[in-house]
Amino acid sequence: MKFLLILISSLLLSSFSNVGSVFPQANLKTLAGKSVQIDDIISKKKKTIISFWASWCKPCKSEMDAISEYYEEWQKEYDVEFIAITIDDARGLAKVPGIISSKEWPFTFLSDPNQDLMRSLNFQTIPQTFVVDAKRNILYSHSGYSPGDEIELEDHLK
Repeated sequence: MKFLLILISSLLLSSFSNVGSVFPQANLKTLAGKSVQIDDIISKKKKTIISFWASWCKPCKSEMDAISEYYEEWQKEYDVEFIAITIDDARGLAKVPGIISSKEWPFTFLSDPNQDLMRSLNFQTIPQTFVVDAKRNILYSHSGYSPGDEIELEDHLK
């Protein structure tokens, strides 16, 4: 029983381990293959939502569908930007523009093709969503998606 409590505690703490730390610098790619520094994008807004996803991840797409319903309002009210970073490999990445086009998601899309940024943030489950301030401080971190998580996310934007 004691072992189980320690295991659960460590799992809970690890899910919050990035909060309070600085979001790592990273060189990512646009979907057109151009290199871009993540901090060049983060510094444009007061807060940035960064979500890691993949073309094969149904919860990721559900999260972005839900957020897209609120996104225009959030931009006006909270001066926030949403960056979706795909971790797809080259084959999966070929599907991404078609998915974005069919869903009409209004977000900035980048690619972490070698999953370097994902590894530096030390998570395995997607979607993995962060809220970062203009100085790259991680204010919020959430793994997975269930309907209603977008309301919790908005609470953290406030």
